[in-house]
Amino acid sequence: MAAGPLAGCRVVELGGIGPGPFAGMLLADLGAEVVRVDRPAATGEAGRGGPADVLNRGKRSVVLDLKQPDGVAALLGLAGRADVLLEGFRPGVAERLGIGPGECLARNPRLVYGRMTGWGQDGPLAATAGHDLTYIALTGALGAVGAAGGPPQIPLNLVGDFGGGGCYLVIGVLAALRAAELSGRGQVVDAAIVDGTAHLLASTFAKLARGAWTDERGVNQLDGGWPFYAVYETKDGRHVAVGALEPKFYRRLVELLELDVDPDRQHDRSRWPELRRLLEKRFAERTRDEWATLFEGTDGCVAPVLSLAEAAGHPHLAARGSVVVRDGVLQPAAAPRFSQTPSAPGAAAPAVGADTRAVLTDWGIDERIIP
Repeated sequence: MAAGPLAGCRVVELGGIGPGPFAGMLLADLGAEVVRVDRPAATGEAGRGGPADVLNRGKRSVVLDLKQPDGVAALLGLAGRADVLLEGFRPGVAERLGIGPGECLARNPRLVYGRMTGWGQDGPLAATAGHDLTYIALTGALGAVGAAGGPPQIPLNLVGDFGGGGCYLVIGVLAALRAAELSGRGQVVDAAIVDGTAHLLASTFAKLARGAWTDERGVNQLDGGWPFYAVYETKDGRHVAVGALEPKFYRRLVELLELDVDPDRQHDRSRWPELRRLLEKRFAERTRDEWATLFEGTDGCVAPVLSLAEAAGHPHLAARGSVVVRDGVLQPAAAPRFSQTPSAPGAAAPAVGADTRAVLTDWGIDERIIP
């Protein structure tokens, strides 16, 4: 178990997919003792357990049948001894199972009960199925990503599931833990992907409000609409990313590319179509790695667009250990970093249910209801 800033914090995570397990992984990386509770049918589930199950690293695994009285009793026993409980059911399911906030907080008034959903606990769509893509579509985030005149581009599931979902669940849990420390009272954290994603758009809404953003994709400062903040293809069919927004960085870009343009006219929009053509032509003259070598260590703000495997071997990420290989599996290191209580990824995920008896015994659950 990692010895990080959350050492001593006990977390119960009810098995789910995506943002819930990610939140549990992040808490485990920070040093919390995280116990994942799965249903019996999950035993032997493909892809679960072992080094490749990165989202469940650093956790222990318990199997409980929450449709049976003994399973519910064991879960409530865990909740009574935990600091945090995470669940990602559709609204109302936990209540129907008898493990909702009312039952759990009655057992443990200091408990932080974190709820992870796409649409939230209420609202017209609360009971409706969805996925990352549908959640970010409704917030406007998806509609803002892509080239002008083209379709929206899917930003993996980083914006919704993990950015607007799992990260906001962890933020809410940490804030509620602080409040419980001060007041002695726990509470429910309603983390909805639509809420978190909308919150991530704060700076975009600010630009929109002051007329610095047009509500269409591919024509704005940070969506590829500005020629000096865009992606360009290189001679070998690969790409470089250009982010020379500030005048001093743009001037350096022009110098290193030896472009015949006036850097003081950077924001003359009438010249942007020609500037984009010049940049496209110039970057097509060399390979991605040749451009990377030229710009390395400069303030020209140009970087090679790397694959996941290439990124792990980049000298900067390698020097910081941002991406590591553990048990033969490429995965992210723990983040962020702490000067006094360093965090680290925990052990590889155990097989589903591998720790059932040990965890329930360790946590003092009545042996008469231990499976």
